[in-house]
Amino acid sequence: MAITYDSMMNYAVPEVAQVLSDTDCILYALGVGFGAEPEHPGHLRYVYEDGLEVLPMMANVIAYPGFWLKDPATGVDWKRVLHGEQVCTIHRPIPLGARLRGRTRITGIDDKGAAFGAFMFARRDVVEEASGEAVCTLEQTTLLRGDGGCGGNDARPRPVHRLPRREPDLHHDLAVGREAALVYRLSGDRNPLHVDPAVAKAAGFARPILHGMCTMGYAGHSVMAAVCGYDGGRIRTMQVRFTAPAYPGETLRTEMWVDGDVVSFRTRALERDTLVLGNGRIELH
Repeated sequence: MAITYDSMMNYAVPEVAQVLSDTDCILYALGVGFGAEPEHPGHLRYVYEDGLEVLPMMANVIAYPGFWLKDPATGVDWKRVLHGEQVCTIHRPIPLGARLRGRTRITGIDDKGAAFGAFMFARRDVVEEASGEAVCTLEQTTLLRGDGGCGGNDARPRPVHRLPRREPDLHHDLAVGREAALVYRLSGDRNPLHVDPAVAKAAGFARPILHGMCTMGYAGHSVMAAVCGYDGGRIRTMQVRFTAPAYPGETLRTEMWVDGDVVSFRTRALERDTLVLGNGRIELH
């Protein structure tokens, strides 16, 4: 069943409720490289339940509906889906132990034709259920590589951030464990592209790739370490474009430009000298 503009715009993404537990938060932190230095106080504050804090990047997976594009009712060629861009806006500190509710809706389709696929824009609003107070907003651009020709000419929700033209002010390296995708998927994204070699090969990759939002989490980790003194509360927004897949086992170097309360960044897989994240922007409190 081929998708159409109307069928996608009318698709009801399931709402999700989640009570954020310390196990959820620790598991996410381990999935984006925290705990690699188990005695470092900047790591412990996110992986130890005594005084546990919630990473700001975890907003990306809170009350997350999972890989709903695999639902046959969408008609999407899910094996050819790639994450294009992500914007995370944090409205208040993420409350540990609160019941949160995530509501996701498709906000637009930009069809590039049968040969090029289509961009799908979606937004998830996460609120605290008891008060209705906004916690975070997630805006996602997904490339549907196998679904071009579906119709739609909706505009991109926000402009791409342009990096400064000068040399980066600093950089920070993180080694990604070979098991990273296996750990990260337990935070909600069970797309088999990241674990099943046969699915990865069918999608055109030599082996399973790292989740885009896991790579984004590693970049946020680097900015926290290099600029914020591991204080995740300083991060207000994070925006990134996924330019190429990263693989478990690689070293990710995040290069940063610091201009007041704005950190521009990009991330490179050192072993292949490949840019995996571009046009990154973090706004600090």
